[in-house]
This record gives sequence, structure tokens and C-alpha cells, in this order.
Amino acid sequence: MSIDVDRPAAATWDRVGGFCELGNWFNFKCEVSGPEGIGQVRHMGENGATEVKIAETDLSYGYVMPPREGEEANWNLYHGFLEAVPTSDKTTRLEYTLMYDVSMLEDQAAKDASVQGRRAAFERALATMKADAEGK
Repeated sequence: MSIDVDRPAAATWDRVGGFCELGNWFNFKCEVSGPEGIGQVRHMGENGATEVKIAETDLSYGYVMPPREGEEANWNLYHGFLEAVPTSDKTTRLEYTLMYDVSMLEDQAAKDASVQGRRAAFERALATMKADAEGK
């Protein structure tokens, strides 16, 4: 998923690139633990989801949501990657990639609903990031 932003990449990333900024995009509490960088952990929302930063550059980060205790057999391999891609000196494309396995869901309708629901949520989040980065 992606969205174009009318700000330079570094300025865009300064506004939206914090590892716990997603709390602002999805409107829930987010807290980090551990030192900044790869291995930092964020704890999110009421459901207590945890994600670990597994990759990082000046304009991107990647993370994994490890299985919760007792859910190892149904782990969906959930990974995400957020990047601010410079498209000119003054513009950026925010790209958000999610990877997860829906094969454990009961049927194609459930799989499609899961993908569509996540896509809609993350596209709304990208729109919020754009507005935030552009100072709107």
C-alpha cells in the first residue's frame, strides 16, 4: 500500500517514522521498551499486541509480531515494513508492506475479509500519516 506526500522524505520520516507513531494513526496507546534500533519492542492497544523491530534504515523500519504464548501453532507470520521513498526533492511516497498468512482461516470468504479489513485499516493509517507529514 502506498500514498504520495507533498514533503521531502527526511521531513516526512521525521513526522511519521517513530516506532510508536502508529498509536497516532490507529488511535490507541503504544509504548516502547528497550533501546532504540533493531530489537526495540512496542506494546500496543488494549489487546496487548507486541511487535519487535527487525530492520531499520534512515527512512524505514521493519517489524515482526511474534506469536503469543499458546498461539505458536496458529502463528500467521505477521511482518510489516514502512518506508519513506523519495520521489523528488520535495515529495515522498510512503509505502507500507504487510505480510501474513491467512491459510489457517476457515474458508476463502474469511481469508478475503481478513485481507480487505487490514488493507482498509492501513490505507486509513497512510492517509493519517500523509496529513500528519503535510501538517494538516
